Amino acid sequence: MRLITILIADDEPEIADLVALHLQKEGYHIVKAADGKAAMQAIQSQSIDLAILDIMMPGLDGYEVTRQIREQYHLPIIFLSAKTSDLDKITGLVMGADDYMVKPFNPMELVARVNSQLRRTLLFSQPAALNKLVLETGGLIISPDQHTVTLYGEAVKLTPKEFDILYLLASHSKQVFSAENIFQQVWGEAYYESGNTVMVHIRTLRKKLGEDINKHKFIKTIWGVGYTFNE
Repeated sequence: MRLITILIADDEPEIADLVALHLQKEGYHIVKAADGKAAMQAIQSQSIDLAILDIMMPGLDGYEVTRQIREQYHLPIIFLSAKTSDLDKITGLVMGADDYMVKPFNPMELVARVNSQLRRTLLFSQPAALNKLVLETGGLIISPDQHTVTLYGEAVKLTPKEFDILYLLASHSKQVFSAENIFQQVWGEAYYESGNTVMVHIRTLRKKLGEDINKHKFIKTIWGVGYTFNE
């Protein structure tokens, strides 16, 4: 069986070594990169299951690395950054990260978040997931086996979390999900923060579905309650 491989991209060797030490204790294979260019070379040359990225790296920063990853790959991305503002976190999530941790950090919490992201990815890749129905409505086609979305024949590039949110809502049309419900089902862990993470993903998802310019709204907000899929 192939070992799960995690990329750690950080220009601070002490932090990369600390993260690597804790993840290796969990049985993961670690690949380290000291800058964004080396991170992309690692992703393109071998099978990476999850990436932990610093934002402020020389050459390509974490945002640009994430943008390039999302053009071709669906692996989970966790930002580990000294940038602490809410705007920084929102920017990271909008760029395509699945999670965001602030330095200084608790290594055991990072391990828990890595495990959670990998559980979600591995669960989705199981054969049972292939039995999920392809959903079609209003020009929108959601294919769980291919992990693709098209809108009127045009591909819509979604991050893994955006896809999972869309499939959750679309496969339970008319059911209203609170931000807490969505977080628990998509992230697969306890709801530990405000609804900002879910809200940011919903906002970006709506934009990618063209809801800012089209009259049809696929995702409807039920004020004070949550979100539902509008067929």
